[in-house]
Amino acid sequence: MGDVLNLRLRKSYPGFELAVSASFPSGIVAIFGPSGSGKTTLLNCVAGLVSPDEGEISLNGQTLFSTAKKVDLPPERRRIGYMFQDSLLFPHLTVKENIHYGYRLTPPQMRRINPSKLVELLELGPLMDRRPESLSAGERQRVVLARALATSPNLLLLDEPLASLHTGIKGRILRYLKAVDRELAIPMIYVSHSISEVLTLAHKVLILNRGRQVAYDEPRRALSQPAVIPAVDVESLENLFDVEVLEHRPSSGITLARLGETILALPHMGQETGKVISIAIRASDIILASAKPEKISARNILKARIEEIHSLGPRVLVQAHLDQPWLVEITPDALTNLDLREGQDVYLVVKSSSIIILD
Repeated sequence: MGDVLNLRLRKSYPGFELAVSASFPSGIVAIFGPSGSGKTTLLNCVAGLVSPDEGEISLNGQTLFSTAKKVDLPPERRRIGYMFQDSLLFPHLTVKENIHYGYRLTPPQMRRINPSKLVELLELGPLMDRRPESLSAGERQRVVLARALATSPNLLLLDEPLASLHTGIKGRILRYLKAVDRELAIPMIYVSHSISEVLTLAHKVLILNRGRQVAYDEPRRALSQPAVIPAVDVESLENLFDVEVLEHRPSSGITLARLGETILALPHMGQETGKVISIAIRASDIILASAKPEKISARNILKARIEEIHSLGPRVLVQAHLDQPWLVEITPDALTNLDLREGQDVYLVVKSSSIIILD
């Protein structure tokens, strides 16, 4: 993938300075870091809402900002969509009118995305005549996403779009963003303080800490770098998966679902069979065994192979592969006692009750 966005900038505030130099490819690039690390400031510099003190920003070869060239294009000339944390929909307009607002402002020769495509892709048909106050938080986010995309932007910025959403609808929004990437191929910069979202969504990640760029790599490789450890809350690390509902067994209290070639036992739910849903499994809730356990209550005993082992201070992060990459958090003592090594076959033990349904 060729580079879409090139930036080198510095922006100072009292007691804080942001300094970044990177080239972003097409696809989804995440910006990750703790609160106050400069994530939103970086997005605002790209969007033109904030002017850097010095540097240069270019998108698809067009200079958006340059202190050397004395260029600072206003936001409306940058062809960039912005999805803020707050929905900011026009309250007096219907969903249809909100989506078409940006479309009408876009010159005809620049219209590459038809609103009807967005309505289909984001499943907004039943909402078109409703007003924002009648929508749920998840519905509003889908409308905001559609309105930003209706301008046919050359780049889409997303500032923590899941931060205000209930856990039960985050998975659906993640799936919509994957569909946008797959179907529309619009480059995205996705800001998040959740490393789990970054791992499941992004192709590359820029990690910031206190305004400084500490890593820029593929997410799983970046996670293993020593400089990244202070910026990552390993305790909150989750595996996020999309699974297909296969069968309900109410008498056993479980629902069976398919992840690749693997069948998982989930907590019993009401979702219809054949439906794709999202689930989360905390890395710390997975038990790792060097031999297959017997006579155990956990319903999921999954054979996998260790790909990488990384020591992150007082914790050890094991990257295993089973249809998809899994992350397992163990202690240094467990690593030593089990004599774990890369390339070794192991078993992942997961209680069905520890699997969180995100739909």
